[in-house]
Amino acid sequence: MQTDASGEKALSSTWQKHSVPGSYVDLPGVYCLRSNQCQWPEAELWRTYRMLTDLEAVFRCFKSDPGFRPIFHSKEERADSHLFITVLAYQFVQLIRRCLKESGINANSSWRTLREIMSTQCRVTASFRRADGKALHVRKATRAEPEQMSIYRALKVNPAPGGISKTIV
Repeated sequence: MQTDASGEKALSSTWQKHSVPGSYVDLPGVYCLRSNQCQWPEAELWRTYRMLTDLEAVFRCFKSDPGFRPIFHSKEERADSHLFITVLAYQFVQLIRRCLKESGINANSSWRTLREIMSTQCRVTASFRRADGKALHVRKATRAEPEQMSIYRALKVNPAPGGISKTIV
């Protein structure tokens, strides 16, 4: 932290988020699995269980975070459509994870963790009153943090989504 000459007022501060291996995010508990698939080797049973819990976590994130829960469909075709869109979105999650893994980024992080990393970047609109009485609105994305930049590079995505837009009203 940088302070003024008196040392009493902060002029700037920086912080960096560090994930802790073996923490709750990575290892949520101990499990005892029981299955009717007696012929499966332990590794396959565990892999299937992890895939299922990951799928459930991503679906929960898709529905809960934007505030879409609970969803009550009165028609079967609406429920089918909802499920189809969610499965399609999950395929995008898997594609993103694969691209990150190929670039050497830990793609085993939960989807929620990846969203939290990316959530600090946002688009900001600044409004100014011009001399002629009209308002100028300038909209642009904040600068990506280093961890976000590595994700953008791995996915080959522009780190300043939307560019800069100027509107005079």
